[in-house]
Amino acid sequence: MAVHTVTVTIRMAGETQIENVTKSVVTAVTESKLQAGIVTVFVKHTTASVMIIEDEPGIRADTQTFWDRLIPADSRWRHNTVNPGEDNGHSHLRGQLQGPSVTIPFAAGALLLGTWQQVVLVDFDTRARARELVLQVMGE
Repeated sequence: MAVHTVTVTIRMAGETQIENVTKSVVTAVTESKLQAGIVTVFVKHTTASVMIIEDEPGIRADTQTFWDRLIPADSRWRHNTVNPGEDNGHSHLRGQLQGPSVTIPFAAGALLLGTWQQVVLVDFDTRARARELVLQVMGE
């Protein structure tokens, strides 16, 4: 089995910004020259997540509403109290709940995503920053 690993840096604005990274995943699989296997997409941060969604404006808006209702930013989070100056306790909780990675199978060099499935990076933090996304392709 062969392994091909690529790290991509993406500048994010925070505040539940959603960035479609499907093209980066396709590029990593293509560059690996592997025909069948899996690709793991992993974000190296605790206030961001990777997920698969139907990437359209309604879902993007619904995603923001979902997180705002489930884990409100304006609640009194202990992370913010214990760490003076921090305001991103909710960002950590959102990242924990959603998780840092997804794994996608591929065959004949192509991702086996459904018609409407897209891979997105979601930044829950309260400020802009660069995010590192690790794309690890494994297969034959």
